[in-house]
Amino acid sequence: MNVFFHTFGCRANQYDTEVVRQAFADNGVAVVTDPADADLAVVNSCTVTAESEAKLRRFVGRLGRRKHLATIVMGCAAARDDGRLRALPAVRAVVGGAEPTAVLAAAGVPVSRTEGGLRRFGAHARAWLKIQDGCDEHCTFCATTLARGANRSRLVADIVREAQALAEHHAEIVLTGVHIGTYGQDREWSLGQLVEALVNRVPQVRFRLSSIEATEVDDRIARLLIDAPERLAPHLHAPLQSGSNRVLKRMGRHWYTAESYRARLEWLAERLPVFGLGADVIAGFPGELAGDHAETVALVRALPFTYLHVFPFSARPETGATRLTGQVKAPELHARAEELRVLADEQARAHRASRVGQMADAVASGRTGGRVDALTEDYLSVYLPVEQWDGRPRFPVLVD
Repeated sequence: MNVFFHTFGCRANQYDTEVVRQAFADNGVAVVTDPADADLAVVNSCTVTAESEAKLRRFVGRLGRRKHLATIVMGCAAARDDGRLRALPAVRAVVGGAEPTAVLAAAGVPVSRTEGGLRRFGAHARAWLKIQDGCDEHCTFCATTLARGANRSRLVADIVREAQALAEHHAEIVLTGVHIGTYGQDREWSLGQLVEALVNRVPQVRFRLSSIEATEVDDRIARLLIDAPERLAPHLHAPLQSGSNRVLKRMGRHWYTAESYRARLEWLAERLPVFGLGADVIAGFPGELAGDHAETVALVRALPFTYLHVFPFSARPETGATRLTGQVKAPELHARAEELRVLADEQARAHRASRVGQMADAVASGRTGGRVDALTEDYLSVYLPVEQWDGRPRFPVLVD
């Protein structure tokens, strides 16, 4: 059997796909990169927006037009399938979640080998490492919690062992999950303690945090960001969602305010000479007034963001936001999103301009068109002609 894999969605999904891919390979299945060479396609799904699910269905539908190719859909959208995925042509099974043995069983693959922990993340110089799954919060816009369940933290020993294995092949390891700031709350640990343990016990790589709430960056993490940027990249992706406290309450994001969010990030920015800062922002959440949007714009303008992910509000079935009044009409919703994107582009250009002529600590992320693509500590993409690259996965580079 030849199996093709495709992933929609976040880094946690990408990690889950790699674990399932490894399980298939370990049990004698050939993994291919072209669906034309496959007997089976395994598609890992995302449910974060209506658009992501629509893209998923279109993709699975196109796969279904290939003769002799069956498809298994796994992941978050699969966990919430209302029958539409299962009804698509050539879909053999819909498997909620990402348990490798469940996907293997759906594929009819006899399991002769099971091994916990990812040994390698493809052929990339950067690897993802999932430290927890699920979330105990109930943001009114979020369907991911419904699909993934409550917070579940992995054992520290297992995470360290996996990081050590990944460090044999990768120069950077990105710690990911669904709500990583709550890591260890079910085990009397903290994310800061985990990161400190990883930095001490896996010294040969750079670690990076994926999405983390600003107010969950504890003093241990802050100290590592400030004192050891070569070990923990000075970059945070801190979901904002809204700069209006009134809207944050409607979103169910009770653990921070616009003021506490701003204070924590300004404190860090004052102490980090190089700092990459990103955020997610939802435009046009139900009940968002023009003044609320203006507060979001003002907060974005006040903080040193280097990029933003802006999402027009998308109602997800069974979430609390579907019951809220004050839906923002589509033209206004998209206008607000566009204003935020324009501002984000301005800030991104300003940050890059401030870094031109400076040296950066880069990790290779790919090769295209005779050049090496790399990612700096502050999450800037830089490019180096192949003939100027010495082959190391991590190297100093001049930002231009």
